[in-house]
Amino acid sequence: MPHVMVKVVEGKSEEAKARLARKIVDDVTECFGNGEDEISVSIEEFPKARWKEAVYDPEIVGRSDILYKKPGYEL
Repeated sequence: MPHVMVKVVEGKSEEAKARLARKIVDDVTECFGNGEDEISVSIEEFPKARWKEAVYDPEIVGRSDILYKKPGYEL
């Protein structure tokens, strides 16, 4: 029962978020073998001005031990 959480800078269209969610479900199904009904996806938007304090520091730097893809930037 995977739940995938995506955090993005605000401004993405509902269509883009729905497309991303669909692709995530497809990939989780393929990689983990779960059925679609077992997968949930949430997408949380943040203002760019809050990205460092709300996401970068606590989630990227603070949890680097579980980060599978690091960003190509530093803040």
